[in-house]
Amino acid sequence: MELDYKEYQLRCELRGHEDDARGICVCGNAGIATSSWDRTVRFWSLDPSDQRKYAPSKILLGHTSFVGPLVWISPNEEFPEGGIVSGGMDTLVLVWDLRTGEKVQTLEGHKLQVTAVTLDDGDIVSASVDCTLRRWRNGQSIEYWEAHKAAIQAVVKLPSGELVTGSSDTTLKLWRGKSCVHTFVGHSDTVRGLAVMSSLGILSASHDGSIRLWALSGEVLMEMVGHTSIVYSIDSHLSGLVVSGSEDCSAKIWKDGVCVQSIEHPGCIWDAKFLDNGDIVTACSDGVIRIWTSHQDKIADSLELESYASQISQYKRSRKRVGGLKLEDLPGLEALQVPGTSDGQTKVIREGDNGVAYAWNLREQKWDKIGEVVDGPDDNMKRPLLDGIEYDYVFDVDIGDGEPIRKLPYNRSDNPYATADKWLLKENLPTAYRQQIVEFILQNSGQKNFNLDSSFRDPYTGSNAYIPGEPSSLSAAVAAKPTFKHIPKKGMLVFDVAQFDGILKKITEFNNALLSDPEKQKLSLTEPELSRLGAIVKILKDTSHYHCSKFADIDVALLLKLLNSWPLAMIFPVIDILRTSVLHPDWATLLLKHVEAENDVVMETIKKVTKDPAIPANLLTSIRAVTNLFKNPCYYNWLHKNCSEILDAFSSCYSSPNKNLQLSYSTLILNYSVLLIERKDEQGQSQVLSAALVIAEEENVDVDSKFRALVAIGSLMLEGLVRRIALELDVESIAKAAKASKEAKIAEIGADIEVLTRKS
Repeated sequence: MELDYKEYQLRCELRGHEDDARGICVCGNAGIATSSWDRTVRFWSLDPSDQRKYAPSKILLGHTSFVGPLVWISPNEEFPEGGIVSGGMDTLVLVWDLRTGEKVQTLEGHKLQVTAVTLDDGDIVSASVDCTLRRWRNGQSIEYWEAHKAAIQAVVKLPSGELVTGSSDTTLKLWRGKSCVHTFVGHSDTVRGLAVMSSLGILSASHDGSIRLWALSGEVLMEMVGHTSIVYSIDSHLSGLVVSGSEDCSAKIWKDGVCVQSIEHPGCIWDAKFLDNGDIVTACSDGVIRIWTSHQDKIADSLELESYASQISQYKRSRKRVGGLKLEDLPGLEALQVPGTSDGQTKVIREGDNGVAYAWNLREQKWDKIGEVVDGPDDNMKRPLLDGIEYDYVFDVDIGDGEPIRKLPYNRSDNPYATADKWLLKENLPTAYRQQIVEFILQNSGQKNFNLDSSFRDPYTGSNAYIPGEPSSLSAAVAAKPTFKHIPKKGMLVFDVAQFDGILKKITEFNNALLSDPEKQKLSLTEPELSRLGAIVKILKDTSHYHCSKFADIDVALLLKLLNSWPLAMIFPVIDILRTSVLHPDWATLLLKHVEAENDVVMETIKKVTKDPAIPANLLTSIRAVTNLFKNPCYYNWLHKNCSEILDAFSSCYSSPNKNLQLSYSTLILNYSVLLIERKDEQGQSQVLSAALVIAEEENVDVDSKFRALVAIGSLMLEGLVRRIALELDVESIAKAAKASKEAKIAEIGADIEVLTRKS
């Protein structure tokens, strides 16, 4: 059946789990079962007093470690009210009678964590990190076989009777009995979740961040890309909708391969499932189960919606940094009641979800508002990032056996044993790896003299931590790649903060000036055009709907008209709207045809605003607009083709006394280093290297600008084709000077580059 898409909103929250909510099982009309790292399975029934909500019905206790996969046994003679099958980290498969809430079968046989369970004509089929599938009948294991050479992460049964498995070996396999009849190859990392897509084939979710729809022949029918981290779960509905849950803290809803909605959560989404009526259930790392609905009569009341919005805001605040400080650590407005001590003294104050700078006005004895403080596109480069969170270290871990490289985050203040256990659970890896993971952490973080807290116990198994020196029977070796603190740089930096109200106010001010000048009156905007500009800005403000909001060709034409016709001194707020609009995927697509045209509008604007004497505001907004084009790969060919001309046009920016211009130019250089490394363009890399070296040698350059230039140099030397050229240009002296800097991050990147100068 075909449905017009209606946006999902919160229906209700199910609270009770005391740790990450991990798995979801929809139990027909009887209710919902959920599992957690708190070692419980909980059953929830519709609340008889409010059919919009669910109430806790039973807590199933029996697992000795965290519980993951669940499957529903429909009511039958043995289970008149239905049953639940659960799998856990304790290697057990347990069968529960929902009528009594009691465990009726304990299925022992797997050697490592049970990752998936399904039913097959009355039999239970379970999958495990031990690489095997097991079939259970009447409480007994009747057969098992090694289905993959690496951990199995998921198993589903097709309507036709075959089984499909997904594995850490990056493949799916189709099974008829114990015979593999097809292997699906395409993902580049662990296949974590599987679901049947009615009448079409199999959906797979992967650590590579993608979702694929496969025909049973092995052909990829569709690829869905939009998540920015591991995709843990996937499910489909008869309506054709698909829902996915990810480490990136979002549940995404897809229709015909396009993401039509992204629902933010205050934590990662371990599982997401559809109810029969199309509502969606999500299991989040904050321990809360949430149900989302597109039915107007089931949407939560305004207080519940406000409460959830507050949870999201608080979660973002806890992760946001302003000027190198955590937002939540900044003082509130009450701090402005304390007078300053000197003229120009500054304070950063928390206002809502932003940090705002104030300066003390000694003459008037008051705090003057300077403006919003941001970290720039990525001052978080001070410390490595993983999934949007800062860490002291993010290690590459190779566990061997042909499995993909894994990312291991670590802070020096953390207990390495706790970090190892939590990471192994998250990656669905055997706890037997713990010893080598801990030794790996200690060695690569320089904590060789770490003192073990003897009171530490594994939070999931209750056992004591590994003590160095005790024997171990590990089957895989953990190997470290050479690690650097700040290189290579991956991904592009953008300038995405905008004061839209200020931009519109400035455009209106300039428009009024044109209206009052008889000679320039014809250049002014009409009332409908001003209104349309306001509508454009409204769409740009609503970043949470960038995946589905649209622009018209006339919107782009309106902005280009202003760029071409307005006086040079008045176009900087117009360029600023262009800077933010290119971050919107639909606008970027519409603008591309104008960029690829013979009279390339962007290059013409660059030439116009960089001609001496250049207006600083025009330079700043235009260089940031070009930098933001790196957000969208469809501009990579254009950026590559025009690299030399663009860098030459903005080359004076590094020596500007304006620190924002310096930073913008360094960011452009850094983005170009990433692009040209990917394109393997030695000539282009040489030009970028030369520009970065000039910035790095300049004494009067802002710290952040110098840092980005040094990261570009290090990345080009490590992964590019210009290490020899860098050495010939005496990069060793630059590295030595940087390493001696009093600024920690400059010293660290200097040390990274110094290592590269010694590489043979």
